[in-house]
Amino acid sequence: MEISKREEEYLETMYILQKNKGIIRVKDISKKLGVRPPSVVDALKKLNEKGFIEYEKYDRILLTEKGVEVAKSTYQKHLLLMKFFTEILGIPPEIAEEDACQFEHYVHEITAERMKEFAKYIEEHCPYVLKQFLKESKEKS
Repeated sequence: MEISKREEEYLETMYILQKNKGIIRVKDISKKLGVRPPSVVDALKKLNEKGFIEYEKYDRILLTEKGVEVAKSTYQKHLLLMKFFTEILGIPPEIAEEDACQFEHYVHEITAERMKEFAKYIEEHCPYVLKQFLKESKEKS
């Protein structure tokens, strides 16, 4: 089943809320994504119809196994991109966060895995080169 980038963002947000707070609430999703509660409810209805969540108005919101799979994958890509952008490329965290939020929806699993392997390789085998690159990049900024 097709899922939009915005729906992925909702699922990722719900996954993080569930992980951190143990509960998913409309008002928390609304606050985190900067959208009005009625917009959240509309999105939840669609995600429920597609089988990504279990939701009934005024009841708890639960990610289904299918929803967790998409949310976890998106979240893991986000973390990987943040690490790659900040620790390998030396991008400031606030810019890296913004970019990771966009890129996470477009990066293929194979590409994400290769980036992870590359970062690990550079950190283990070329720490001096990485340190020098980051130093010179910082000087140019």
